[in-house]
Amino acid sequence: MLVETPPPFATEAFVDAGAAVARLEEIYERNTRFLRDRFEAYVNGGAFTTRVRACYPLVRMTTSTHARLDSRLAYGFVAGPGVHETSVTRPDIFRTYLTEQIELLVKNHGVPVEIGESNEPIPIHFAYRRDINIEAALTIADSSAFTRTLRDVFDTPDLAAMDDAIADGTFEVPPGAPEPLSLFRAARVDYSLRRLYHYTGTDPEHFQNFVIFTNYQLYVDAFVQLCQQRLASGAIGPDAFVAPGNTITRNARLGGGTTGITPDRAPQMPAFHLVEPGYGGITLINIGIGPSNARNVTDHVAVLRPHAWLMVGHCAGLRNTQRLGDYVLAHGYVREDHVLDHELPLWVPIPALAEMQVALEEAVGEVTGLTGFELKRVMRTGTVASVDNRNWEISGPSVIRRLSQSRAVALDMESAAIAANGYRFRVPYGTLLCVSDKPLHGEIKLAGMASEFYRRRVGQHLEIGLKALERLKHQESERLHSRKLRSFAEVAFQ
Repeated sequence: MLVETPPPFATEAFVDAGAAVARLEEIYERNTRFLRDRFEAYVNGGAFTTRVRACYPLVRMTTSTHARLDSRLAYGFVAGPGVHETSVTRPDIFRTYLTEQIELLVKNHGVPVEIGESNEPIPIHFAYRRDINIEAALTIADSSAFTRTLRDVFDTPDLAAMDDAIADGTFEVPPGAPEPLSLFRAARVDYSLRRLYHYTGTDPEHFQNFVIFTNYQLYVDAFVQLCQQRLASGAIGPDAFVAPGNTITRNARLGGGTTGITPDRAPQMPAFHLVEPGYGGITLINIGIGPSNARNVTDHVAVLRPHAWLMVGHCAGLRNTQRLGDYVLAHGYVREDHVLDHELPLWVPIPALAEMQVALEEAVGEVTGLTGFELKRVMRTGTVASVDNRNWEISGPSVIRRLSQSRAVALDMESAAIAANGYRFRVPYGTLLCVSDKPLHGEIKLAGMASEFYRRRVGQHLEIGLKALERLKHQESERLHSRKLRSFAEVAFQ
Protein backbone atom coordinates (compact mmCIF):
# COMPACT_ATOMS: atom_id res chain seq x y z
CA MET A 1 0.00 0.00 0.00
CA LEU A 2 1.03 3.59 -0.57
CA VAL A 3 1.57 5.71 2.55
CA GLU A 4 -0.28 8.95 3.24
CA THR A 5 1.77 11.38 5.34
CA PRO A 6 1.54 15.06 6.23
CA PRO A 7 3.75 17.44 4.22
CA PRO A 8 7.39 17.00 5.29
CA PHE A 9 9.04 19.38 7.75
CA ALA A 10 12.46 20.48 6.58
CA THR A 11 15.21 19.77 9.10
CA GLU A 12 16.58 23.04 10.47
CA ALA A 13 19.58 23.95 12.65
CA PHE A 14 19.09 25.90 15.91
CA VAL A 15 21.46 27.46 18.41
CA ASP A 16 18.62 28.84 20.54
CA ALA A 17 17.19 26.07 22.75
CA GLY A 18 13.83 27.79 23.23
CA ALA A 19 13.31 28.08 19.48
CA ALA A 20 14.39 24.47 19.00
CA VAL A 21 11.83 23.20 21.52
CA ALA A 22 9.14 25.39 19.93
CA ARG A 23 9.84 23.67 16.62
CA LEU A 24 9.62 20.25 18.32
CA GLU A 25 6.18 21.21 19.65
CA GLU A 26 5.09 22.45 16.23
CA ILE A 27 6.07 19.19 14.53
CA TYR A 28 4.57 17.02 17.25
CA GLU A 29 1.23 18.87 17.36
CA ARG A 30 0.90 18.95 13.57
CA ASN A 31 1.69 15.24 13.17
CA THR A 32 -0.52 13.96 16.00
CA ARG A 33 -3.39 16.16 14.81
CA PHE A 34 -2.98 14.67 11.33
CA LEU A 35 -3.26 11.15 12.74
CA ARG A 36 -6.30 11.99 14.87
CA ASP A 37 -8.10 13.57 11.93
CA ARG A 38 -7.45 10.58 9.70
CA PHE A 39 -8.36 8.10 12.42
CA GLU A 40 -11.68 9.76 13.14
CA ALA A 41 -12.47 9.71 9.41
CA TYR A 42 -11.60 6.02 9.41
CA VAL A 43 -13.84 5.06 12.31
CA ASN A 44 -16.68 7.02 10.79
CA GLY A 45 -16.64 4.84 7.73
CA GLY A 46 -14.11 6.50 5.45
CA ALA A 47 -12.57 4.28 2.77
CA PHE A 48 -8.78 4.09 2.92
CA THR A 49 -6.67 2.78 0.05
CA THR A 50 -3.36 3.85 1.62
CA ARG A 51 -1.62 3.46 4.96
CA VAL A 52 -1.55 6.54 7.18
CA ARG A 53 1.67 7.51 8.90
CA ALA A 54 3.25 10.41 10.77
CA CYS A 55 6.53 10.36 12.65
CA TYR A 56 7.86 11.79 15.89
CA PRO A 57 10.06 14.89 15.84
CA LEU A 58 13.79 14.41 16.37
CA VAL A 59 16.77 16.19 17.90
CA ARG A 60 20.10 15.61 16.16
CA MET A 61 23.60 16.85 16.87
CA THR A 62 26.77 16.28 14.84
CA THR A 63 30.26 16.90 16.17
CA SER A 64 33.69 16.15 14.79
CA THR A 65 35.75 16.34 17.98
CA HIS A 66 36.09 14.72 21.41
CA ALA A 67 36.53 18.12 23.03
CA ARG A 68 33.88 19.64 25.26
CA LEU A 69 33.69 22.70 27.46
CA ASP A 70 33.15 21.30 30.99
CA SER A 71 34.46 17.89 32.07
CA ARG A 72 32.79 18.09 35.51
CA LEU A 73 29.33 17.43 34.11
CA ALA A 74 27.64 14.04 34.27
CA TYR A 75 25.46 14.83 31.25
CA GLY A 76 24.99 17.47 28.56
CA PHE A 77 27.67 16.19 26.19
CA VAL A 78 28.13 13.35 23.72
CA ALA A 79 30.77 10.69 24.23
CA GLY A 80 32.61 11.27 20.97
CA PRO A 81 32.46 12.61 17.43
CA GLY A 82 29.69 11.54 15.11
CA VAL A 83 25.96 11.92 14.61
CA HIS A 84 23.73 11.60 17.70
CA GLU A 85 19.95 11.77 17.65
CA THR A 86 16.74 10.83 19.44
CA SER A 87 13.04 11.00 18.76
CA VAL A 88 10.89 13.13 21.07
CA THR A 89 7.31 13.02 22.33
CA ARG A 90 5.11 15.31 24.40
CA PRO A 91 7.34 18.40 24.28
CA ASP A 92 4.63 20.19 26.27
CA ILE A 93 5.48 18.00 29.28
CA PHE A 94 9.23 17.94 28.66
CA ARG A 95 9.67 21.58 27.60
CA THR A 96 11.86 22.57 30.58
CA TYR A 97 13.85 19.34 30.40
CA LEU A 98 14.44 19.52 26.64
CA THR A 99 15.40 23.19 26.82
CA GLU A 100 18.09 22.43 29.42
CA GLN A 101 19.47 19.45 27.51
CA ILE A 102 19.68 21.33 24.21
CA GLU A 103 21.23 24.39 25.87
CA LEU A 104 23.97 22.20 27.35
CA LEU A 105 24.68 20.48 24.04
CA VAL A 106 25.05 23.76 22.19
CA LYS A 107 27.16 25.26 24.99
CA ASN A 108 29.46 22.28 25.52
CA HIS A 109 30.11 21.48 21.87
CA GLY A 110 29.72 24.84 20.17
CA VAL A 111 27.57 23.43 17.37
CA PRO A 112 23.85 23.81 16.61
CA VAL A 113 21.26 21.09 17.04
CA GLU A 114 19.04 20.03 14.17
CA ILE A 115 15.29 19.69 14.59
CA GLY A 116 13.19 17.74 12.13
CA GLU A 117 11.13 14.59 11.67
CA SER A 118 12.44 11.19 12.68
CA ASN A 119 11.75 7.92 10.89
CA GLU A 120 9.97 6.52 14.01
CA PRO A 121 6.21 6.29 13.32
CA ILE A 122 3.78 7.56 15.94
CA PRO A 123 1.43 4.69 16.88
CA ILE A 124 -2.16 5.81 16.48
CA HIS A 125 -2.88 5.02 20.13
CA PHE A 126 -0.21 7.53 21.16
CA ALA A 127 -1.63 10.34 19.03
CA TYR A 128 -4.21 10.71 21.82
CA ARG A 129 -3.45 11.95 25.31
CA ARG A 130 -5.67 9.24 26.83
CA ASP A 131 -7.32 5.96 25.88
CA ILE A 132 -8.00 6.04 22.16
CA ASN A 133 -11.43 4.43 22.68
CA ILE A 134 -12.49 7.26 24.96
CA GLU A 135 -11.15 10.29 23.12
CA ALA A 136 -11.91 9.15 19.58
CA ALA A 137 -15.52 9.53 18.49
CA LEU A 138 -16.13 5.89 17.66
CA THR A 139 -19.32 5.70 15.65
CA ILE A 140 -18.47 2.76 13.41
CA ALA A 141 -21.27 0.23 13.48
CA ASP A 142 -19.21 -2.97 13.35
CA SER A 143 -16.44 -2.58 15.97
CA SER A 144 -15.10 -6.08 15.23
CA ALA A 145 -14.37 -5.08 11.64
CA PHE A 146 -12.67 -1.91 12.93
CA THR A 147 -10.42 -3.95 15.19
CA ARG A 148 -9.44 -6.37 12.42
CA THR A 149 -8.32 -3.71 9.96
CA LEU A 150 -6.73 -1.08 12.21
CA ARG A 151 -3.18 -2.37 11.70
CA ASP A 152 -3.68 -2.35 7.93
CA VAL A 153 -4.14 1.41 7.97
CA PHE A 154 -2.31 2.84 11.01
CA ASP A 155 0.89 2.14 12.90
CA THR A 156 0.22 0.54 16.28
CA PRO A 157 2.52 0.14 19.31
CA ASP A 158 5.33 -2.32 18.66
CA LEU A 159 6.17 -3.58 22.13
CA ALA A 160 9.05 -5.66 20.78
CA ALA A 161 10.82 -2.41 19.83
CA MET A 162 10.10 -0.59 23.12
CA ASP A 163 12.92 -2.07 25.13
CA ASP A 164 15.44 -0.48 27.48
CA ALA A 165 18.55 -1.61 25.62
CA ILE A 166 20.08 1.89 25.68
CA ALA A 167 19.68 2.23 29.44
CA ASP A 168 20.85 -1.36 30.01
CA GLY A 169 23.98 -0.88 27.91
CA THR A 170 23.06 -3.67 25.51
CA PHE A 171 22.07 -1.51 22.52
CA GLU A 172 24.23 -2.06 19.45
CA VAL A 173 24.23 0.74 16.91
CA PRO A 174 23.80 -0.61 13.37
CA PRO A 175 26.65 0.31 11.00
CA GLY A 176 26.23 3.87 9.76
CA ALA A 177 23.31 4.63 12.10
CA PRO A 178 23.32 7.62 14.51
CA GLU A 179 24.32 7.12 18.14
CA PRO A 180 21.48 7.53 20.68
CA LEU A 181 21.11 10.93 22.33
CA SER A 182 18.79 9.87 25.19
CA LEU A 183 18.00 6.77 27.25
CA PHE A 184 14.48 6.44 25.82
CA ARG A 185 13.07 6.90 22.35
CA ALA A 186 9.69 8.52 21.90
CA ALA A 187 7.40 5.48 21.68
CA ARG A 188 8.93 3.97 24.84
CA VAL A 189 8.22 7.25 26.66
CA ASP A 190 4.65 7.36 25.33
CA TYR A 191 4.05 3.81 26.52
CA SER A 192 5.11 4.71 30.07
CA LEU A 193 3.11 7.94 30.11
CA ARG A 194 -0.04 5.90 29.56
CA ARG A 195 0.99 3.27 32.10
CA LEU A 196 1.48 6.00 34.69
CA TYR A 197 -2.09 7.18 34.30
CA HIS A 198 -3.35 3.59 34.39
CA TYR A 199 -1.55 2.70 37.62
CA THR A 200 -1.58 6.00 39.52
CA GLY A 201 -4.81 7.65 38.40
CA THR A 202 -3.11 10.95 37.52
CA ASP A 203 -1.89 12.40 34.25
CA PRO A 204 1.89 12.47 33.69
CA GLU A 205 2.02 16.28 33.49
CA HIS A 206 1.28 16.44 37.23
CA PHE A 207 4.33 14.41 38.28
CA GLN A 208 7.04 16.38 40.04
CA ASN A 209 10.83 16.06 39.93
CA PHE A 210 11.16 14.77 43.51
CA VAL A 211 9.43 11.48 44.24
CA ILE A 212 8.67 9.52 47.41
CA PHE A 213 7.68 5.86 47.17
CA THR A 214 5.97 4.30 50.16
CA ASN A 215 4.32 0.99 50.97
CA TYR A 216 1.70 2.07 53.53
CA GLN A 217 -1.52 4.03 53.17
CA LEU A 218 -0.90 5.89 56.42
CA TYR A 219 1.97 7.77 54.78
CA VAL A 220 -0.45 8.83 52.07
CA ASP A 221 -2.97 10.04 54.66
CA ALA A 222 -0.29 12.08 56.42
CA PHE A 223 0.92 13.55 53.11
CA VAL A 224 -2.58 14.50 51.99
CA GLN A 225 -3.29 16.19 55.32
CA LEU A 226 -0.02 18.12 55.23
CA CYS A 227 -0.57 19.28 51.64
CA GLN A 228 -4.11 20.43 52.36
CA GLN A 229 -2.91 22.42 55.37
CA ARG A 230 -0.22 24.13 53.30
CA LEU A 231 -2.64 25.08 50.55
CA ALA A 232 -5.34 26.28 52.95
CA SER A 233 -2.80 28.54 54.67
CA GLY A 234 -1.76 30.13 51.37
CA ALA A 235 1.83 28.95 51.84
CA ILE A 236 4.45 30.25 49.44
CA GLY A 237 5.83 27.51 47.19
CA PRO A 238 3.16 25.01 46.18
CA ASP A 239 0.55 26.05 43.63
CA ALA A 240 -1.77 23.05 43.86
CA PHE A 241 -2.35 19.52 45.11
CA VAL A 242 -3.36 16.79 42.66
CA ALA A 243 -4.96 13.48 43.69
CA PRO A 244 -6.20 10.45 41.67
CA GLY A 245 -8.85 11.35 39.15
CA ASN A 246 -6.83 14.51 38.45
CA THR A 247 -8.68 16.29 41.24
CA ILE A 248 -6.84 19.59 41.63
CA THR A 249 -6.96 21.77 44.75
CA ARG A 250 -5.53 25.26 44.25
CA ASN A 251 -3.52 27.17 46.81
CA ALA A 252 -5.61 29.71 48.74
CA ARG A 253 -3.26 32.49 47.61
CA LEU A 254 -4.25 31.58 44.02
CA GLY A 255 -7.97 31.59 44.76
CA GLY A 256 -8.39 28.08 46.17
CA GLY A 257 -11.11 25.68 45.06
CA THR A 258 -11.10 22.08 43.83
CA THR A 259 -11.83 20.70 40.37
CA GLY A 260 -12.15 17.12 39.17
CA ILE A 261 -13.98 14.06 40.44
CA THR A 262 -12.48 11.50 42.79
CA PRO A 263 -12.75 8.03 41.17
CA ASP A 264 -15.10 5.46 42.71
CA ARG A 265 -12.25 2.99 43.04
CA ALA A 266 -8.67 3.83 43.90
CA PRO A 267 -6.04 3.00 41.27
CA GLN A 268 -3.53 0.23 41.94
CA MET A 269 -0.70 2.61 42.93
CA PRO A 270 -2.29 6.00 43.66
CA ALA A 271 -0.12 9.10 43.21
CA PHE A 272 -0.43 12.48 44.93
CA HIS A 273 1.38 15.60 43.80
CA LEU A 274 2.31 18.78 45.65
CA VAL A 275 2.80 20.91 42.57
CA GLU A 276 5.37 23.71 42.39
CA PRO A 277 6.50 25.80 39.39
CA GLY A 278 8.89 24.06 37.02
CA TYR A 279 7.94 20.61 38.35
CA GLY A 280 9.87 21.45 41.51
CA GLY A 281 7.35 19.91 43.90
CA ILE A 282 6.97 16.45 45.41
CA THR A 283 5.11 13.38 44.17
CA LEU A 284 4.20 10.58 46.59
CA ILE A 285 3.17 7.16 45.27
CA ASN A 286 1.80 4.31 47.36
CA ILE A 287 3.32 1.38 45.51
CA GLY A 288 1.86 -1.25 47.84
CA ILE A 289 3.73 -4.38 48.82
CA GLY A 290 6.29 -6.32 46.82
CA PRO A 291 9.28 -5.93 44.48
CA SER A 292 7.20 -6.40 41.32
CA ASN A 293 5.23 -3.25 42.06
CA ALA A 294 8.43 -1.39 42.89
CA ARG A 295 10.06 -2.36 39.61
CA ASN A 296 6.90 -1.71 37.61
CA VAL A 297 6.29 1.86 38.77
CA THR A 298 9.93 2.92 38.58
CA ASP A 299 10.17 1.55 35.02
CA HIS A 300 7.56 4.17 34.10
CA VAL A 301 8.43 7.09 36.39
CA ALA A 302 11.99 6.95 35.01
CA VAL A 303 10.93 8.33 31.60
CA LEU A 304 9.98 11.61 33.32
CA ARG A 305 13.67 12.07 34.29
CA PRO A 306 13.10 13.08 37.94
CA HIS A 307 15.92 14.61 39.96
CA ALA A 308 15.61 12.14 42.86
CA TRP A 309 13.46 9.41 44.32
CA LEU A 310 13.29 8.06 47.86
CA MET A 311 11.89 4.92 49.43
CA VAL A 312 10.22 5.79 52.74
CA GLY A 313 8.56 2.76 54.31
CA HIS A 314 8.65 0.07 56.97
CA CYS A 315 11.08 -2.78 57.48
CA ALA A 316 11.93 -5.66 59.77
CA GLY A 317 14.83 -4.90 62.07
CA LEU A 318 17.42 -7.69 62.03
CA ARG A 319 19.52 -6.63 65.03
CA ASN A 320 18.53 -7.13 68.65
CA THR A 321 19.92 -3.68 69.48
CA GLN A 322 17.28 -2.01 67.32
CA ARG A 323 13.98 -0.80 68.71
CA LEU A 324 10.61 -0.42 67.05
CA GLY A 325 10.53 3.03 65.50
CA ASP A 326 14.29 3.23 64.82
CA TYR A 327 15.37 4.41 61.38
CA VAL A 328 17.61 2.60 58.88
CA LEU A 329 19.53 4.60 56.28
CA ALA A 330 20.51 2.15 53.54
CA HIS A 331 24.09 2.33 52.29
CA GLY A 332 23.90 -1.00 50.44
CA TYR A 333 21.39 -3.62 49.30
CA VAL A 334 21.12 -7.40 49.24
CA ARG A 335 19.05 -8.07 46.15
CA GLU A 336 17.04 -11.19 46.96
CA ASP A 337 13.97 -9.83 45.13
CA HIS A 338 15.10 -11.07 41.66
CA VAL A 339 12.94 -8.65 39.63
CA LEU A 340 15.93 -6.99 37.92
CA ASP A 341 18.41 -9.87 37.81
CA HIS A 342 18.27 -10.05 34.00
CA GLU A 343 18.62 -6.32 33.31
CA LEU A 344 21.06 -5.58 36.14
CA PRO A 345 23.11 -8.65 37.13
CA LEU A 346 23.78 -9.23 40.81
CA TRP A 347 27.50 -8.56 40.33
CA VAL A 348 26.67 -4.90 39.63
CA PRO A 349 27.04 -2.89 42.89
CA ILE A 350 24.34 -0.37 43.80
CA PRO A 351 26.39 2.34 45.55
CA ALA A 352 25.20 4.82 48.14
CA LEU A 353 25.07 8.36 46.72
CA ALA A 354 26.73 10.92 48.98
CA GLU A 355 24.28 13.74 48.24
CA MET A 356 21.29 11.56 49.09
CA GLN A 357 22.88 10.10 52.22
CA VAL A 358 23.86 13.48 53.63
CA ALA A 359 20.42 14.99 52.96
CA LEU A 360 18.66 12.09 54.69
CA GLU A 361 20.96 12.03 57.72
CA GLU A 362 20.72 15.80 58.17
CA ALA A 363 16.92 15.60 57.91
CA VAL A 364 16.78 12.90 60.61
CA GLY A 365 18.89 15.08 62.86
CA GLU A 366 16.78 18.18 62.25
CA VAL A 367 13.46 16.45 62.94
CA THR A 368 14.60 14.40 65.96
CA GLY A 369 16.82 17.11 67.43
CA LEU A 370 19.73 14.67 67.74
CA THR A 371 23.25 15.13 66.40
CA GLY A 372 26.56 13.30 66.32
CA PHE A 373 26.84 10.14 68.36
CA GLU A 374 23.38 10.76 69.88
CA LEU A 375 21.82 10.33 66.44
CA LYS A 376 22.81 6.67 66.58
CA ARG A 377 20.16 6.19 69.27
CA VAL A 378 17.43 6.39 66.61
CA MET A 379 19.16 5.72 63.27
CA ARG A 380 21.48 3.06 61.96
CA THR A 381 23.27 3.12 58.62
CA GLY A 382 23.69 -0.30 57.05
CA THR A 383 22.74 -2.85 54.45
CA VAL A 384 19.07 -3.48 53.62
CA ALA A 385 18.02 -6.87 52.28
CA SER A 386 15.01 -6.95 49.96
CA VAL A 387 13.24 -10.27 49.38
CA ASP A 388 10.43 -11.58 47.20
CA ASN A 389 9.07 -13.94 49.89
CA ARG A 390 6.80 -12.27 52.42
CA ASN A 391 7.15 -15.27 54.72
CA TRP A 392 10.92 -15.26 54.76
CA GLU A 393 10.90 -15.70 58.56
CA ILE A 394 9.71 -19.30 58.23
CA SER A 395 11.78 -20.28 55.21
CA GLY A 396 14.46 -22.16 57.13
CA PRO A 397 17.90 -21.50 58.60
CA SER A 398 19.67 -20.99 55.26
CA VAL A 399 17.83 -17.68 54.72
CA ILE A 400 18.79 -16.41 58.17
CA ARG A 401 22.41 -17.47 57.57
CA ARG A 402 22.56 -15.51 54.30
CA LEU A 403 21.16 -12.42 55.99
CA SER A 404 23.76 -12.69 58.74
CA GLN A 405 26.60 -13.15 56.26
CA SER A 406 25.47 -10.07 54.34
CA ARG A 407 25.64 -7.90 57.51
CA ALA A 408 22.10 -6.70 56.75
CA VAL A 409 20.47 -4.61 59.47
CA ALA A 410 16.97 -4.46 57.98
CA LEU A 411 14.73 -6.31 55.54
CA ASP A 412 11.87 -5.25 53.28
CA MET A 413 10.49 -6.14 49.85
CA GLU A 414 10.80 -2.93 47.80
CA SER A 415 13.92 -0.89 48.55
CA ALA A 416 16.46 -2.83 46.50
CA ALA A 417 14.30 -2.71 43.35
CA ILE A 418 13.78 1.05 43.70
CA ALA A 419 17.48 1.69 44.25
CA ALA A 420 18.54 -0.71 41.48
CA ASN A 421 16.20 0.89 38.97
CA GLY A 422 17.44 4.31 40.05
CA TYR A 423 20.98 3.13 39.28
CA ARG A 424 19.85 1.53 36.04
CA PHE A 425 18.01 4.63 34.81
CA ARG A 426 20.46 7.22 36.21
CA VAL A 427 17.97 8.63 38.74
CA PRO A 428 19.50 9.58 42.14
CA TYR A 429 18.03 7.27 44.80
CA GLY A 430 17.96 6.83 48.55
CA THR A 431 16.24 4.74 51.23
CA LEU A 432 15.16 5.58 54.77
CA LEU A 433 13.16 2.84 56.49
CA CYS A 434 11.53 2.58 59.89
CA VAL A 435 11.67 -0.59 61.98
CA SER A 436 8.13 -1.87 62.49
CA ASP A 437 8.91 -5.37 63.80
CA LYS A 438 11.80 -7.66 64.79
CA PRO A 439 10.64 -11.18 63.93
CA LEU A 440 14.05 -12.76 64.58
CA HIS A 441 13.92 -11.46 68.14
CA GLY A 442 10.35 -12.27 69.12
CA GLU A 443 8.80 -8.90 68.28
CA ILE A 444 6.25 -9.90 65.65
CA LYS A 445 4.00 -7.23 64.21
CA LEU A 446 0.56 -7.68 65.82
CA ALA A 447 -2.51 -5.49 65.48
CA GLY A 448 -2.23 -3.58 68.77
CA MET A 449 1.54 -3.10 68.51
CA ALA A 450 1.22 -1.91 64.91
CA SER A 451 -1.38 0.73 65.76
CA GLU A 452 0.83 2.26 68.45
CA PHE A 453 3.90 2.15 66.24
CA TYR A 454 2.13 3.79 63.33
CA ARG A 455 0.66 6.49 65.53
CA ARG A 456 4.07 7.49 66.85
CA ARG A 457 6.25 7.27 63.78
CA VAL A 458 4.44 7.82 60.47
CA GLY A 459 4.19 11.61 60.71
CA GLN A 460 7.80 12.04 61.80
CA HIS A 461 9.11 9.64 59.16
CA LEU A 462 7.27 11.46 56.37
CA GLU A 463 8.51 14.82 57.64
CA ILE A 464 12.08 13.55 57.46
CA GLY A 465 11.60 12.43 53.86
CA LEU A 466 10.10 15.77 52.86
CA LYS A 467 12.90 17.74 54.53
CA ALA A 468 15.51 15.59 52.79
CA LEU A 469 13.96 16.37 49.43
CA GLU A 470 13.82 20.09 50.28
CA ARG A 471 17.57 19.95 50.89
CA LEU A 472 18.11 18.24 47.55
CA LYS A 473 16.05 20.89 45.78
CA HIS A 474 18.54 23.55 46.81
CA GLN A 475 21.47 21.67 45.27
CA GLU A 476 22.51 22.22 41.68
CA SER A 477 20.99 19.50 39.54
CA GLU A 478 24.41 19.03 37.90
CA ARG A 479 25.80 18.05 41.31
CA LEU A 480 22.86 15.86 42.28
CA HIS A 481 23.05 13.78 39.10
CA SER A 482 26.26 12.03 40.08
CA ARG A 483 28.83 10.79 37.59
CA LYS A 484 28.73 7.53 39.58
CA LEU A 485 25.48 6.78 37.73
CA ARG A 486 27.00 7.14 34.27
CA SER A 487 28.89 4.54 32.25
CA PHE A 488 31.90 4.78 29.90
CA ALA A 489 30.03 6.03 26.83
CA GLU A 490 26.81 7.73 27.93
CA VAL A 491 23.99 9.43 26.10
CA ALA A 492 23.99 13.22 26.39
CA PHE A 493 20.54 13.73 27.87
CA GLN A 494 20.23 13.57 31.67
